[in-house]
Amino acid sequence: MPDAPVPAAVIGRRERKKQATRAALREAALRLALRDGVENVTVERIASEADIALRTFFNYFSSKEEAVVAAAAAGAEAVIAEFRARPAAESVLRALREAVLTVFDQDHAASRDYIRASRLIRRTPSLLPQELAVMAAQEKALADAIVERLQPAPIGIYPALCAATSLTALRVVLSRWLEHAGDSDETPPMDLLRQEIDQAIGDLAAGLDRPGRPPASGE
Repeated sequence: MPDAPVPAAVIGRRERKKQATRAALREAALRLALRDGVENVTVERIASEADIALRTFFNYFSSKEEAVVAAAAAGAEAVIAEFRARPAAESVLRALREAVLTVFDQDHAASRDYIRASRLIRRTPSLLPQELAVMAAQEKALADAIVERLQPAPIGIYPALCAATSLTALRVVLSRWLEHAGDSDETPPMDLLRQEIDQAIGDLAAGLDRPGRPPASGE
């Protein structure tokens, strides 16, 4: 699974080279999968496309599916990195909202790859098991970031619950946003993403409980 990104200011040449190699492999995997279909991609082709030795591929990914889905994971990692960088006084949900919009509003490379990978995952069932593994890692990383934001306050189950709920909400939001493009590869307007995120954040902040349906007459 992907390691949490290390701030550029504190990494050395060796770590930068590892990050560059990983990025080259996941970009090559996504590029080939989008062009030829996941079923027609092999780890040998990915390594060749990235101009990296085959044995090096397995230092970073266990399968072609993991390499392809890593592009979506990189988008989530960028959001979590932005979340960590938000002012400490911001609430958890406010910081998360701003982090998402920062990554997607800047036409960030990670957001472009996330969009392309997400579309590919939606139409490729063989990628779903790997997506679930990535989601678990993302939830853990965000929960850790939430713990850092809340310390030293008592936290209990909140970080894990908030991370899981928030990331699920964001996946729903991004899926709904991408649906506005239909079958085209165009990116929907950012205003629509802001509207969807604000609605989701508002619902989370207000609480998900709702009153039950009043009993019908005679029940």
